[in-house]
Amino acid sequence: MSNQNDDLKNKNEHVSGSASLDDEQRIKVLSPSMLVIKRFIRNKLAVAGMIIISAMFLFSFVGGWVSPYSEKDVFYHEDVMMKTYASATKSVEFRYRLFEGEDFSSIAVAQFMSARNKNQQSFSAQDVSYTYVEDGKDFYSIWAIDPYVNVVVNKKEGTVIKPVQGKPYTEELFNEASAALTAGQNTFTSGGVDYLVSGDESKWQFGTSKLVAFASTKIFDLYDAENTASTEFMYNAETAVIDGQTTFEADGKSYEIGANSTNPDIVTIFDVTNGRKEFANITDLVIQAFQTDIFLTIEYKAMLEKAIEENATEFTFDGELYRIDRKDTAYTVTSKQVTRLVDVYASPSAKHILGTDQYGFDVLTRLMYGGRISLLIGFIIVLIELFLGVILGGISGYFGGWIDNLIMRIVDIFNCIPSLPIIIIVGSVFDGLRMEPRLRIFYLMFILGFLGWPGIARVVRGQILSLREQEFMVATEATGISVYRRIFRHLVPNVIPQLIVIVTMSLGSVILTESTLSFLGLGVKFPFASWGNIISAVSDSYVMTSYWFVWIPAGILILITVLGFNFVGDGLRDAFDPKMKR
Repeated sequence: MSNQNDDLKNKNEHVSGSASLDDEQRIKVLSPSMLVIKRFIRNKLAVAGMIIISAMFLFSFVGGWVSPYSEKDVFYHEDVMMKTYASATKSVEFRYRLFEGEDFSSIAVAQFMSARNKNQQSFSAQDVSYTYVEDGKDFYSIWAIDPYVNVVVNKKEGTVIKPVQGKPYTEELFNEASAALTAGQNTFTSGGVDYLVSGDESKWQFGTSKLVAFASTKIFDLYDAENTASTEFMYNAETAVIDGQTTFEADGKSYEIGANSTNPDIVTIFDVTNGRKEFANITDLVIQAFQTDIFLTIEYKAMLEKAIEENATEFTFDGELYRIDRKDTAYTVTSKQVTRLVDVYASPSAKHILGTDQYGFDVLTRLMYGGRISLLIGFIIVLIELFLGVILGGISGYFGGWIDNLIMRIVDIFNCIPSLPIIIIVGSVFDGLRMEPRLRIFYLMFILGFLGWPGIARVVRGQILSLREQEFMVATEATGISVYRRIFRHLVPNVIPQLIVIVTMSLGSVILTESTLSFLGLGVKFPFASWGNIISAVSDSYVMTSYWFVWIPAGILILITVLGFNFVGDGLRDAFDPKMKR
């Protein structure tokens, strides 16, 4: 019997000893932080949210370092396309070329055109008398007259001869001029001097003449850009062509007229003095390059003119194909050109996993850098709200009375402020000031944080109102601890669990707010990226439906991130709840 009692006693002691806890084990089991962590871990959605948030941070902050591209790398591609290369126009307007030292004003030009249209051989402008000679088709030489005699014939006075003072005049010279006028000639020679007669039988004059200009529709294309074609050269060249001559002299050099080697219909002038070198072509086409950096050779112009004369729609020069489009007397020449274009809206590929956007940026890289800004803005705004809310809420809850009443009225005022209209107005002001995008981000964080603190202040005030009457606060007053330490070392730490839940839940809503503002054009500005302004760049339905890879990934990232913060916030709220089952 005594043996059985001993065995039972030993068994009870063994069971009791195995179930007992030492002090260290008891502390571990009862540790509030461990209890919170164990409750949090048991919540699968909370763990999933934590994994999502970690993944977003890795994607945004580590991904930007790993990516081979930067946020502002613009990508290009080469494309072959028909582009305007040159233009050609039939020359139908007169070009007035003045001889050295002579003057032929715009008024004189207008008078010449009027006299030509009225078939009058003489005209005057600015007290100078002129006459012109039609040397060939669309080629006129213009002479200024130094009058010797003015003659007026009328019925009353008959023939009135008015010699110009200081000029030589003889009756024999007058008779020769009158004979030339009657014969329809506008020039005559007397005593080795050439004279010019202008006017009609009722009013005419004669005197010596001087060639001041010529009018022509022809174009001179020089073979060498360093060469110059003087007025004397162009006048003698056209005169020689009209007279059927093959050589002429100008500027002390000898020139020869021949056919162009590329286009026999074009007249080519050769510089005989320098070894019969091709000097210029005379043509009816004004040919110009479309871009200033393109130089059209004389051979190219000759080939183009030949194609136009043959009514060809295309021609080949140096292995390149050129197309000709005609509209009246104007011709547009296009050619295949390799053009370097911004690679906008490129489809997803091995080089660009999510393609490129409308600026030619890599979408995946922009999402990485955009995540940095969206997350940083969210955290900084929440920290500003937390800083203001804890201080004002703690002071209000601890002191109570008129201080509490004042701070709560301030909270009520802030709650009545229409935040979105204010942000829209401020955004418009920033646009008007053309504020630098980086500085705009800082102002955006400050404004959103300044408008969002009242909610946290109310929570902190409510918690401190219930905590300040407890025994540990009575002890702090008895020991003489300062008010600052009572609030921020003893009261506020007891509110931290609720603050953690509020902050976590607020981060998601702040990211949504930033995305909405960026979508409305009030948030982060180009060239900086955020998930919100990546979506806002898709401004029309065609881009939205055709280039889904630009905006859908940013929307998915916002959705996942906000869900992650909400899951973590729900998990922390449940973990800190003392009524939660063990």
